Amino acid sequence: MAPRTRAIAGVALMALLLVLYFVLAGVRAVALLASGTPIAVAMGAALLVLPLIGAWALGRELLFGWRSTALVDRLEAEGGLPDDLGEAGPTGKPDREAADAAFPRYRAEAEASPEDWRAWLRLGIVYNACGDRPRARSAIRTAISLSRNDMRGESPTN
Repeated sequence: MAPRTRAIAGVALMALLLVLYFVLAGVRAVALLASGTPIAVAMGAALLVLPLIGAWALGRELLFGWRSTALVDRLEAEGGLPDDLGEAGPTGKPDREAADAAFPRYRAEAEASPEDWRAWLRLGIVYNACGDRPRARSAIRTAISLSRNDMRGESPTN
């Protein structure tokens, strides 16, 4: 199975299990709310809020994954993916040392072109290859935002 297919299957399985949890927690919450006892009603309300927050977070993560994958596919079709990250290992991850060595180039590119979603996406990919997931996600979010402006024909300051 290809790494991308395996990742999509894993996300689908986890999302399905999380939705199942939301349903079971929701059923328990409704039962507690129906009991009429003040403590049980409070617990039921709390138990109902948590799955709602979880559903919002799941939706946000799925949307991020969908948008970032679409941008990576678009950049790949343009031939713009980073090509100096070394050979991918058996897990599909690029060589960390090569990514660390290439990082300054991509950071400088994003700093030089702060309105270019492609530069930010490449920076996010390299951050991820370097093992810095929070900064990778932040750079990719910036790329998503800039690409949406780019598709609407807006400047980043609008």
